[in-house]
Amino acid sequence: MSTAPSPPAIALAGISKRFGAVAANRDVTLAVAAGSIHGIVGENGAGKSTLMSILYGFYEADAGEIRIKGQPRRIRSPADAIANGIGMVHQHFMLVETLSVAETVMLGAEGGALLKGGLAKARAELTRLSREYGLAIDPDALVGDLSVGLQQRVEILKALYRGAEILILDEPTAVLTPAEADQLFALLRALKAQGRTVILITHKLREIMAVTDTVSVMRRGEMVGHFVTATTSPPALAEAMVGRHVLLRVEKPPRERGAPVLEAVGLSCRDARGSETLREVSLTLHAGEIVGIAGVAGNGQSELLEVLAGLLQPTRGVIRLDGKILATADRHPARLRARGLMHIPEDRQRSGLVTAFSAAENAILGYQRDPAFGTGPLMSPQRIAAHARAAFAAYDVRPPDPALSTAAFSGGNQQKIVLAREIERHPRVLLVGQPTRGVDIGAIEFIHRRLLALRDAGVAILLVSVELEEVMALSDRILAMCGGRITGERRADAADERDLGLLMAGVAEEAA
Repeated sequence: MSTAPSPPAIALAGISKRFGAVAANRDVTLAVAAGSIHGIVGENGAGKSTLMSILYGFYEADAGEIRIKGQPRRIRSPADAIANGIGMVHQHFMLVETLSVAETVMLGAEGGALLKGGLAKARAELTRLSREYGLAIDPDALVGDLSVGLQQRVEILKALYRGAEILILDEPTAVLTPAEADQLFALLRALKAQGRTVILITHKLREIMAVTDTVSVMRRGEMVGHFVTATTSPPALAEAMVGRHVLLRVEKPPRERGAPVLEAVGLSCRDARGSETLREVSLTLHAGEIVGIAGVAGNGQSELLEVLAGLLQPTRGVIRLDGKILATADRHPARLRARGLMHIPEDRQRSGLVTAFSAAENAILGYQRDPAFGTGPLMSPQRIAAHARAAFAAYDVRPPDPALSTAAFSGGNQQKIVLAREIERHPRVLLVGQPTRGVDIGAIEFIHRRLLALRDAGVAILLVSVELEEVMALSDRILAMCGGRITGERRADAADERDLGLLMAGVAEEAA
């Protein structure tokens, strides 16, 4: 007697969703086997997050059917999704930084008016889940004091606390270091071993190949292919995502560097608590070269970028631009921009954009006084919109609608708005933080080519990225940082991951 196969944990049939003139999902069909890790990949704006937001109840589909374990379900809110055993960890965490871990996890599931009993239950359950899945975390720690990796653990614990059997993760490694990403993958395998189902939305093909069982590819709102991970390859997935052959390696011909443009000597900086975040950092950027910074997040790279961009004032040290010392008054970001020093910040949402503004307004942010956008105090909406449309076409921002709120764009398309704004101002020095964070593989290829074109045109570029592979591929020289210091320098063509890893860990240069 044959046994009928178990129904999929999730089955979507004919899912469609429009936002005005934009078709975010078109007749999408998807089946995810129970107890598996299923990847969903696609370019920014392909419809991945919209599809999962429908499954989680943020949006309701215009057409189509959702089945959970073979049973049709109408999911109209996150509460409906949670009741059906679905949890979601968003790319931008939904946490209350002023609450403790236990308070944040129980928020919305307090268990009655008297919070004491609910809090005790939350602590006990957190302890059990932490032990079961190796998620060591202090239930009484303030969320705002945790690293990004630990905050992500809180998001996962929050979903597990609510009984999630199906866990959706949207670009979960976009803000993680490589070590934190490896810890996350170990957790996902543990969840799978416990019989839970994981849906992983990502643009990083290395992660898909490392951790998923099956993968589906979306392009321009449609589902274009389903693959068994073990029988496919990164080039095949990349081509399905973009609809053309994608160059997965960077072609970087050698170039003779020019004169020094930006110099820093003995830069030191302290944070609000008085801790020294930069310690006697010295470096020189030459015209026509890319200098990459290799280091685990939190070792002074962010502060270095912000000091050089004029967002932080150093406690000690000298900065020279074109050989001339910059006085404190000259280190204002607007004055530096006027002299050709542009900055692409690491965190686009906190420092690069005002997400409540329109995309057109963000496309000129910081340059709004340019006469090209108006006369005197009066700005021209028509000129601003025309400028944004041209920039969006050049950088393939989707949807190409300058009037939309910037919050309505995917993270990768928000990143392209920032890149277009700064790169198209013809910089002489470009400070770049995490240029491809949350960006799809086709856009990564495009961004890398733009940075190399700038370098070949004589621009001096300082690159900070948590992706060591990206630093090694783009840079002419690599500086390693640890504990706020530069621990060593290597020519990119002579560097290897082990050597750089030792320098990033603070091992003395002689030993490395």
